[in-house]
Amino acid sequence: METSPQLSQDMGPVDAPLIHETIGALFDRMARIHAGREALVVCHQGIRWTYGELAERVEALTTGLLSLGLEGGDRVGIWAPNCAEWLLTQLATARAGLVLVNINPAYRSFELEYALNKVGCRALVLAPSLKSSDYLQTVNELAPELCSSTPGDLHASALPELRAVIRLGSERTRGMLNFADVCAAGTPADRQRLDAIAASLDAGDAINIQFTSGTTGTPKGATLTHRNILNNGFFVGQTIRLTERDRVCIPVPLYHCFGMVLGNLACITHGATMVYPAEVFDPLPTLQTVELERCTALYGVPTMFIAALDHPQFGSFDLSSLRTGIMAGAPCPVEVMNRVAKDMHMSEVTIAYGMTETSPVSTQTAVDDPLEIRVSTVGRVHPHVEIRIVDPARRLVARGEPGEFCTRGYSVMRGYWNDEARTGEAVDAEGWMHTGDLATMDPQGYVNIVGRIKDMVIRGGENVYPREVEEFLYRHPKIQDVQVIGVPEPKYGEELCAWIRLRPDTQATEEEIREFCRGRIAHYKIPRYVRFVDAFPMTVTGKIQKFVMRRQMIEELGLQESRSA
Repeated sequence: METSPQLSQDMGPVDAPLIHETIGALFDRMARIHAGREALVVCHQGIRWTYGELAERVEALTTGLLSLGLEGGDRVGIWAPNCAEWLLTQLATARAGLVLVNINPAYRSFELEYALNKVGCRALVLAPSLKSSDYLQTVNELAPELCSSTPGDLHASALPELRAVIRLGSERTRGMLNFADVCAAGTPADRQRLDAIAASLDAGDAINIQFTSGTTGTPKGATLTHRNILNNGFFVGQTIRLTERDRVCIPVPLYHCFGMVLGNLACITHGATMVYPAEVFDPLPTLQTVELERCTALYGVPTMFIAALDHPQFGSFDLSSLRTGIMAGAPCPVEVMNRVAKDMHMSEVTIAYGMTETSPVSTQTAVDDPLEIRVSTVGRVHPHVEIRIVDPARRLVARGEPGEFCTRGYSVMRGYWNDEARTGEAVDAEGWMHTGDLATMDPQGYVNIVGRIKDMVIRGGENVYPREVEEFLYRHPKIQDVQVIGVPEPKYGEELCAWIRLRPDTQATEEEIREFCRGRIAHYKIPRYVRFVDAFPMTVTGKIQKFVMRRQMIEELGLQESRSA
């Protein structure tokens, strides 16, 4: 495709070919090549496996799943925090031609029931509990038939498709199979069946369902293929120059693309070592793991890096082994990026941008991009991907002008599971995924995400991008973190509201913040409302939920909605 330099469109390089193997075939090949190299370290479980040992365990679980009578295309849910069994399940389902269904560890009973029934899960792998969530109790409440059923032969009225519930841990629960027992259940016949299945699989087969949801509506099951996520993991790893000598610290959740694709699959496709520091993100174990395991790369969303940098013991850790990493999932404050590069020794840290529906990464900065590029953009288009920025009429905008970011290529999902209507709203007839993100593209092809279309604030006819105001407020010496939203206002349509987390042992007033802005940014960009908070509402992956903030402010201020959120 010939790209006009005046218009916001670009296409990634195609010199490195796409991978056309299945996940199972590629993993088997890498396990043979790197058999003696360390593949997985799980600090909180005391696990340290080579690629050869990992392959043996994957094969055992794969044949064990087949022994349950699962057939190609059957859905297998996993409801657990980061652990070795998560990776085993990811790889075993792929080898068996089963579809892994990622279930958010934060889900409660209503959400779990919806997810399992929406895609018709035949089996569910679950942890006993996580923090205040008792997973075993939740499942028993949804399916009281469990306690009187034969393990592997559940018939529950509320979960009609579910047959097998597989629990982690050594204890036993009535009606449930134990993960270790499943791993030991495979027979020679199951092994022969596996060989036949492997020969029948295609890289274009659906292999993973991940639930995504916006501010309204029920979650949508983004359906991804071997080709989708395997290639995305490979090119992400290539961009940060992963090799078999790298050790990647993965504190981000595996149920999300960040963990299972940018983490697990990026490592596997390059023979690197996966390192899980804890069940869920905690800055102290993350810092300890980087030092003890001499990790060369670290992943996280901005809030995770902020928590690590601001930890009271941060200065006591030797992080000199770090070289690179990825910051993604939310806009990265410039000051945070600078501190990560300098104070955490991550001189080659990159920014990645994407969404679950695109496997996930569409653009990424390069390790040798100037730091000012890496702190101000989300990089350029990924290999074998096309991107464009369009106006509401879906016409290309000029470079430098904001519009909706769209992407097309191998990475775009198959669709939302059993939801043609919402798939059609997201992916147009030409295969372009419409992200809902507002972006600009500069003459060199670097993309900057300026906000969500729904987050853009229109005050008195002026378009205000919250990201721009946030970046300015980060310059205030007392501000540790800030999020800006729009709230309804009768005269101007909307006004800005800033939620601010102050640095420890500092105090500030609303007027002090506004005075900091006066004369330095346009008057219509100065927040009318300022709230000092200890935390922001966010998902388990660290994404800020601005719609929750907006709703709270509308209720607190007694405002009336002036436009749809």
